Order: sequence, then C-alpha cells, then structure tokens
Amino acid sequence: MTPSSFAIVMNAGSGSREAEAARDEIASILDAAGRRHRFFLIDGSRDIKDVVRDAAAHAKAEGGAIVAAGGDGTINCVAGTAWEEDLPMGVLPQGTFNFFGRTHGIPTETREATEALLRASLCDAQIGMVNDRVFLVNASLGLYPQVLEDRETWKQRFGRHRIVALWSGLATMMRGYRPLRIEVSDGERTRDLRTPTLFVGNNALQLEKIGLPEADDVRRNDGVLAGLVLKPIGRLTMLGLILRGALGKLGEAENAVSFAFREIKVTPKRHRHAIKVAVDGEIVWLKPPIVFRAAPRPLRLLTDGVRQPGEDPG
Repeated sequence: MTPSSFAIVMNAGSGSREAEAARDEIASILDAAGRRHRFFLIDGSRDIKDVVRDAAAHAKAEGGAIVAAGGDGTINCVAGTAWEEDLPMGVLPQGTFNFFGRTHGIPTETREATEALLRASLCDAQIGMVNDRVFLVNASLGLYPQVLEDRETWKQRFGRHRIVALWSGLATMMRGYRPLRIEVSDGERTRDLRTPTLFVGNNALQLEKIGLPEADDVRRNDGVLAGLVLKPIGRLTMLGLILRGALGKLGEAENAVSFAFREIKVTPKRHRHAIKVAVDGEIVWLKPPIVFRAAPRPLRLLTDGVRQPGEDPG
C-alpha cells in the first residue's frame, strides 16, 4: 500500500533555478494527485542530518514515507535514517549517475519519477554496511576516496557532468598513488594484501557496467556483496584497467581480483586511528578495523513495479 503522505528531503542546490524547477514540478504533480507532502530543504543553513531527522519525525507522525530528492549522497543519508527508523522510503533521483535509482527501476526524469512514486508499492532492497554506516551503491578504501575528493574539485570548476567526473578520475589515477597495506579476513581465512584500492559494491547495475561477474550474486538480494582489489601496478597498466572498466571488461583483467562475500574485516597495517573511506560518493573517517557486510534487514523501498530491478531506465 502506498503511503498517504511524503516527507521530501531535497537538495536545494544553493537556490539554483534547476532545483527550484524540480521542486515546483514535484509539488505540482503531487498536488494534482491530492497527495499530502512537505519539503525539507538542504540549503546549507543546517546540517543535512538534522534536516533528515526532521523529515523522518514528520513521516513517522503522519504515517507516511520519507523521500530523497537528490544525488547519491542525499539518497544515502535519507536511506540510513529510513533504515534505522524502519520507515518506507521513496527516491526522486537528481544526481549524476543515479545508480541506486536505476538499479531499482526508478526513472531518472523528475516528472516520471514523481508519477512512479504515486503508483509505488513497497519492496525489499538490500543495503550494505561499513562499520555502522549504511551504503547503497559502494564503499571503498585507498585510491577511490582520493578520486572522489579530486572529482568534487573538478565539478566546482567545470560543472557537475559525467564527462567531468570521468576525466577527473582519470587524472587522479594517472598522477600516482600510495598502495594500501591491509589484512583482510572473512572469518575463515586471513590474507595480507598490498593494493591501490579495496572496492566493495552493493549495486548490480554498477558492477555489471564495469564487467564484474559478481553482479549476479548481488542482484539476488540475499546478503552477498562484491569486493574488488587491484594488484600493485604501474600507471600504464592502471590506464588499461580504466579502459577495461569503461568497456565492461574489468572482471577479465589479470591485475583485478573480484570476489563475492557476506562479511569481511579489513585492518590497515599503517593506520591505527581513523582511515578515510568513500561511502556512496561521500568521504567519511572510520576507525579500524573496517567491517563490510550486508545490513541484517532490508530497506523498505517504494518502487512502481513497472520495471524489473536492475533494468536500466536510461
């Protein structure tokens, strides 16, 4: 059954016209359908976590759902609270890649996504956890967090476009890196690794796009995540891996090792204090050991059921 009201957490985009237009369009569609709603805007005046908590309290009081209207960072923050409070959650994607929404068949266009929200019913969506933090798409250590930090600098200078994100990532990887030295344990076996990055994926569409066979394991939604480590390599080999990933053939590379797992514990050799971790495109600092696992229960996600999970709507 679709909730009767929506508490919509929306990234106001610093008052940009695009964000205002999206908000007006969402409101117009919901008003026309007679669906009660209230916007909770992320505009820089308050911490995003405070905004999300207010929205969750409102949704709970109204017996409604909390809805994330934004990119992966906004969606992640809303999902963490929705999961903790066991609230139904909807998504109106506004970001660059929108892997989470696309994986669950949620349209990328604002009008279509809002109309789909009106038709939606609840389904179970697997989410990952790194220590006590929720992630929907991926989490990683090492080189990838640096890629994300550099990407944000590029976006501020050149705009939030996919080509900017791709070029910034390429520039970071080719600049050089310091390998991680980590101990990885799955509870039965422990390995010492030296790698540029450890990547953990919970998104079948993203894993499929880069060519990892574990995409099918994750798609089954039964508590399995996908891990990826790269062997220590030079810049030219790194460029080759980037190209393989772009062509959807990273899983075939001899310098990339992917694996499915239910839980792993990662202990850095050089870091006794907090370590930088990328979580759904945001940088956080977590104290080791770093534990990756699927959450013990799913997220209650609103989808319209028109597309099958994993079918890319565009």
